[in-house]
Amino acid sequence: MDRMVFINLPTKDLAASDAFYSGLGFKKNDDFSNDMASAWMITETSWIMILTTGFYESFLRNGDTPAFGAGGREVLNAISGESRAEVDEFASLALAHGGTIYREASEEFPGMYSVAFLDPDGHEWEVGWMDMSAFGADGE
Repeated sequence: MDRMVFINLPTKDLAASDAFYSGLGFKKNDDFSNDMASAWMITETSWIMILTTGFYESFLRNGDTPAFGAGGREVLNAISGESRAEVDEFASLALAHGGTIYREASEEFPGMYSVAFLDPDGHEWEVGWMDMSAFGADGE
């Protein structure tokens, strides 16, 4: 069985988070969702778990607290896009569903086109596409 990845993020407003991730086109799994959490499938093996602040805090120890928005960023959540157009589409969808652009779409490195946006709670997401022909025939 392939390993699965679960990205757990705190939210101050579960309904706003649900609208955002639904708007990005991810699929909600109602079997693992309730009034404290929502499970969103990116792929069969990659999931986002959105947890209300209190529920998220129940997993923390040592006086740690959830992080939201501006300031230090511990994680940059990144997923691949299938094309430049899909990267741009994610940016449009993020804006239309309560997100904000964090870094405009650009090709900062040859062959690598990406955009970064924030969800309604300020968690950063990057969607990027790589033009493998820019790296040679063998991808290097």
